[in-house]
This record gives sequence, C-alpha cells and structure tokens, in this order.
Amino acid sequence: MPKMKTKSSCKKRFKVTASGRIKAGQAGKRHGMIKRTTKFIRDARGTTTLAKADEKIIKPMMPYAR
Repeated sequence: MPKMKTKSSCKKRFKVTASGRIKAGQAGKRHGMIKRTTKFIRDARGTTTLAKADEKIIKPMMPYAR
C-alpha cells in the first residue's frame, strides 16, 4: 500500500491540537487595518480553532496529523 499524501497547503496552514481540534491563524489581518475596529484587531491576535464543519473538510487532507 503506498503512502497517503498530505495536502501541502494544509500542512503549511494548520496544526492539530492534543484534543484533535484544528488550530489555524486568524483571518482578516493582512491589510486594511485602518478600517477595522480596535476591538477586532485585538480579538484577532494569535490563533483560533476551526469550527466542526470546517474540521471535517481539513482532516481528510492531513491523514498523518495526530
């Protein structure tokens, strides 16, 4: 049986936590910060966990993630 491939785009963008959730960087902070509120910028620091529906899409693309 050949090895399964991991999607390169997924391995660059996502990590799997110890509990099995998918961790990703916050969206919406690349440009246009002038029009964003201070609260949005503050809340969008660091990383976030994906919703269950989004996890179902990403997990099959990362077969060896634990």
